[in-house]
Amino acid sequence: MDAIVARYHEAMCRKSADALADLYAEDAVHEFPFRAPGFPPRLEGREAIRLTYREKWGASPVVLDRVGDVVTHRTTDPEVVIVEQVATGAVGGPGGPRFAMPGLLVLRIRDGEITHCRDYLDGLALAGLAS
Repeated sequence: MDAIVARYHEAMCRKSADALADLYAEDAVHEFPFRAPGFPPRLEGREAIRLTYREKWGASPVVLDRVGDVVTHRTTDPEVVIVEQVATGAVGGPGGPRFAMPGLLVLRIRDGEITHCRDYLDGLALAGLAS
């Protein structure tokens, strides 16, 4: 599970929709219970995840430096891990306004693939910076 979480964070920092989507099962679901600006509340299937992230990350001026303050919590369900994290970066590149965006992932991982993700992020951390 730790390797998948590390690859997830690497894909985020590189804004690689392909690397991210390749972590998911073909019929995976990715949900945003706290609405993420510009993202639908639910993505169904690996290819929908790939296409949506390719479009959204490609159009976004947000550049991540790193995903840090990572704490993983094991659950009583061996397929589920909860990941606390803080993504840091700038809007528009290194000289742009800085941000720190806390988030929480609830991942169900089966046979080495993410089958379900509930992605809770603090979209307000970017409010007003990217406009």
